[in-house]
Amino acid sequence: MRIKNNFGMKKGLNNNHPYLNILIMRKDVLSILDVEDEIEDIINLGIKLKRDFKEGKKLNYLREKTLAMIFERESTRTRVSFEVAMTLLGGHAIYLNRRDIKIGERESAEDTAQVLSRYVDAIMYRSLNKRNLYDLAEHAAVPVINGLDEDEHPCQILADLMSIKEKKGRLDGLKFVFIGDGDDNLTHSYLLGCVAVGMNICIVSPKKYWPKKYFIEKTLDIANKKNLDVILTEDVNAVKEADVIATDTWVSLWYENERERRIRDFHGYTVTTEVMNLAKKDAIFLHCMPVHYGEEATREVVHGPQSIIIDEAENRLWAEMALLIKLLR
Repeated sequence: MRIKNNFGMKKGLNNNHPYLNILIMRKDVLSILDVEDEIEDIINLGIKLKRDFKEGKKLNYLREKTLAMIFERESTRTRVSFEVAMTLLGGHAIYLNRRDIKIGERESAEDTAQVLSRYVDAIMYRSLNKRNLYDLAEHAAVPVINGLDEDEHPCQILADLMSIKEKKGRLDGLKFVFIGDGDDNLTHSYLLGCVAVGMNICIVSPKKYWPKKYFIEKTLDIANKKNLDVILTEDVNAVKEADVIATDTWVSLWYENERERRIRDFHGYTVTTEVMNLAKKDAIFLHCMPVHYGEEATREVVHGPQSIIIDEAENRLWAEMALLIKLLR
């Protein structure tokens, strides 16, 4: 995790308390690499929390803790999963949308960060502007979690890796193939996250949509140390022997004005039953949702026997609960 030094105040301590000047380490999760060495611990904790809850055990690990959730881009799964996570952990979540809070417009990221840090124990920020996210994290005295920005989506990757481990029993050595837009926040986080846990990864995408140079170089740096395969290709046949196939929308929020062109550019990259048949017989299919049927994937695949997208969506809850516990305890 990225660690920053800020002087924090423990609840219940007054200004004369001798412990008030203790240096408290605050950690941010803006990239999946901020938890690079802790991914499997977070995943394993998420699996345990899921099992414990379904056995009727109480999970009050974060009693009296409060999470501020800032949404500049709406999301069903991100909002519900984080809000329910805090509730099940005995805490509380506050939802703030663009009408409530306009970072960089009505108020600076610095001022917003400093004020919220006096109210809450952590901030989840789903941003439209990556600069605002990093400015907020720089000035906050509490942990800041990236709920999505234009380049990365770390919480989704934690949930996806948890889902893969549940189904496959391991992560190390598996072949992960992503088909679709390679220059996407999800793809960037897949690159970094997969190699961090020892998975081989292949991105199948038109060349003009390959990942940003930084993410390719960072992924190769990690992969070379672990002797892992990292493949970028335009050939859908690269899904052969895949253990996992994933995709995502071709037209994300930042590119809605390019919809017609993107639909043309990604013709031939739909995940169909025929594409799934090229992979291993026990390969699984991932999609973070929402789905645009007939574009990035067919309905037959999305709701077919190899699809685990509903488990994947549920695991946003458990992975985020594990992450919150790691940050706040």
